[in-house]
Amino acid sequence: MARSGETGVGGEDRRGTKRKSLADAPREDSEDGAAGSGAPEQPRPAAFPPGFSISEIKNKQRRHFMFVRWKQQQRKEKLAAKKKLKKEREALGDKAPPKPVPKTIENQRVYDETIVDPNDEEVAYDEATDEFASHFNRQTSPKILITTSDRPRGRTVRFCEQLSTVIPNSHVYYRRGLALKRIIPQCISRDFTDLIVINEDRKIPNGLVLSHLPHGPTAHFRMSSVRLRKEIKRKGKEPTQHSPEVILNNFTTRLGHSIGRMFASLFPHDPQFIGRQVATFHNQRDYIFFRFHRYLFKSEKKVGIQELGPRFTLKLRSLQKGTFDSKYGEYEWVHKPREMDTSRRKFHL
Repeated sequence: MARSGETGVGGEDRRGTKRKSLADAPREDSEDGAAGSGAPEQPRPAAFPPGFSISEIKNKQRRHFMFVRWKQQQRKEKLAAKKKLKKEREALGDKAPPKPVPKTIENQRVYDETIVDPNDEEVAYDEATDEFASHFNRQTSPKILITTSDRPRGRTVRFCEQLSTVIPNSHVYYRRGLALKRIIPQCISRDFTDLIVINEDRKIPNGLVLSHLPHGPTAHFRMSSVRLRKEIKRKGKEPTQHSPEVILNNFTTRLGHSIGRMFASLFPHDPQFIGRQVATFHNQRDYIFFRFHRYLFKSEKKVGIQELGPRFTLKLRSLQKGTFDSKYGEYEWVHKPREMDTSRRKFHL
C-alpha cells in the first residue's frame, strides 16, 4: 500500500495526476483576455428563461435577490424604451403622433347615470328650489355654530378654534351634555344657518356632522388625516378675517352636487379678494380633501400659494333628509361598503 507522496502501481504519482488534470482543464476566459489580465469581473445582466417564475424559488433570500434583479432589469428596459421614443419624437418634430393618455382609475371610471350636466334644465330647477336656494339668491347670510362631542380633548378643541377662523361668522360652543335635538331648536331661534359637530375617538377627531338649518339636509362624514397649523411644514401666518374664495373640484354626480352646495353654503357668497385666501374642497375617489391657502404674488407673472391650515380628509357615510334625527330620520343615501365598494372604478360623488 502506497503512502501519501509515494508512487503507486506503474510508478505514477496520484497527487501529481490530480494536479495535472486540474491544470490541463480549459479555462472559461473571455476572448479579449480580460479575465486572464486580472481585471475585475463584470456582473452579468439578469437573463431569465421564458416561462420562468421567481415564485418557484424556494429559498427566501435567493427569491428576494432574484426579484430585485428582475426589477432592475425591467427599469432599465423601460428607461431605454422611453429614451428611444423621445429621440423619435424629436426627429419627427411637429409630425410626431400625440402622446397617449395614461390609464388611471379616474379616466377609467364606471359610467354613472346621475352625473350632472350643467345645461340640464331639471338640475337648474332643482337648484332653484332646494334648501340652499336662499343662500345662493343672497336672501340669507351664513351663520355657523361649531360644537363638539361631550367632554372634548385639547386636540379637538384646538381644531374647532382653527376651523372657526377659516369659516367666517362661525361661533364655537361646547355641548355641556346637551343632545342635538335640543341644540337644533335653539340654533334655529338664534338664526343659525348651519350646525357643525366634531366627534372624536381616543382624543383624535374622527367624525363630522353637517346639518343645514332649518330644513336640512344633514350629512355625516368620517374624518381622518387631521393636521393642525403647528403640524404643517412651511405654513404661513395666521389667516385674516377676510371672506375666502371657495373652490369645489370634481363634484359631478347629483349626490356630489348636493354635498358641494352644502360646503359652499358655509361661506359668504361674495368673497373678499383682498385677503388672498382660498378654501378648497377637492373630491378624488369619493375622498374630500380640504386645504386652506393664501396667494403669494411673487411678480407680475408668477403666483404661488402658501398653506395656512388646518387640513383634513372627509369620507361621506350618509345623507339624511331634514335635520339630525338618528332614530326616525329618512336617509337619502347611506354608504354600504359590501354592496357599493365592489369595484375600484365606481364612485358616488
